[in-house]
Amino acid sequence: MVEELGALLSDIQQKVRAKNYRLTSHAEGEREADQITIREIEEALLSERCEVIENYPDDPRGASCLVLGFTEEGLPLHLVCGVSLPDVMVIVTVYRPHPDKWFDWRIRKGSSE
Repeated sequence: MVEELGALLSDIQQKVRAKNYRLTSHAEGEREADQITIREIEEALLSERCEVIENYPDDPRGASCLVLGFTEEGLPLHLVCGVSLPDVMVIVTVYRPHPDKWFDWRIRKGSSE
């Protein structure tokens, strides 16, 4: 499982470096609402502390995962990344996680995990 998530993250980061990604209109709206720049998105996805915190391989809309990354300023971002297409990664949504809803930005409060 850990190796699988590492490979998934590696693929996401490779696509970000190659600029082979796009944002959905929903992600664009959320990005604008939270005042997140494209640069911050790229910083977060390429950060050394970036990790897949939830994996949704069987999502009926296509395989995706929730990624936690940090900007150069150390601010956390959550990104849901669609990974079912071979040549492009789709950012389904992006937001600044609220501390009242997350433990250590990784575990949903109220979750049984």
